[in-house]
Amino acid sequence: MPISVTLVPIFLLVIILLVIIISNIKIVPQASVYVVERLGSYFATWETGLHLKIPFFDRVAKRVSMKEQVVDFAPQPVITKDNVTMQIDTVVFYQVTDAKLYTYGVERPLSAIENLTATTLRNIIGELELDSTLTSRDVINTKITATLDQATDKWGIKVNRVELKNILPPREIQDAMEKQMKAERERRESILRAEGDKHSNILVAEGEKESAILRAQAEKESAILRAEGVREQKIREAQGEAEAIELVQKAYADSLRILTEANPSEQVIKIKSLEAFAKAADGKATKIIIPSEIQSLAGLVASVKEAAEK
Repeated sequence: MPISVTLVPIFLLVIILLVIIISNIKIVPQASVYVVERLGSYFATWETGLHLKIPFFDRVAKRVSMKEQVVDFAPQPVITKDNVTMQIDTVVFYQVTDAKLYTYGVERPLSAIENLTATTLRNIIGELELDSTLTSRDVINTKITATLDQATDKWGIKVNRVELKNILPPREIQDAMEKQMKAERERRESILRAEGDKHSNILVAEGEKESAILRAQAEKESAILRAEGVREQKIREAQGEAEAIELVQKAYADSLRILTEANPSEQVIKIKSLEAFAKAADGKATKIIIPSEIQSLAGLVASVKEAAEK
């Protein structure tokens, strides 16, 4: 019984030691660092992994995220070179590069960045007129980013970029700008409509031109086909006439050949001459000279005819 009583404080002491040891074991997560102080002074910067701090001597002064962060600042009133007051709100993208400087370099770093952004913005806008301010966002962003990045280096902060989120001029200027934009849209619409009508007219004219060309080509081809048809017809008629003449001449030549082969007598030749003379006399001639041979042959034929009748 006395032994168990004496062991209780030992168990309690062991448990307290375990709690103290476990509570002083620190695990730093990814993309984070811990700034550690020992006896009130900067001691070390713990990066990702397992770390053990000495109880009552070490303490984690600040947990710093190393990821890029975005902060949206409230609209700031600024005055342009031509005395126009506008409201401009900005978005700053920054990243901590040195946790020690970020912890000990400036009190409330975000407030410091906001004030520095507002001051830089007023200086830049004060050198520009209203129209330049509205059309030069990229230039303004670049200038603010360069100024802030240089100023925040000693705070362990890198400003990656600054964006002008909204630029709000006075109400009357907004109304005038809206009217101007409306007039510009109407002008562009009129130009587009005129260009569309012109394009349509060009297409119609080109269509009519193409149609006329096609009609002319069709008429030309039709005339060529008709001329070729007439030419073909005349060629065929001429060929027919030539063949007919050739057949007549051939028949006549055949008759002469047959007559020659038959060795006709003088009386037969004279009769053929009379037949040829009869065909000649059958024409429209008003005066015919009859050879003496044919006259005697005609008398002979008449005598033969009378003898035959008797």
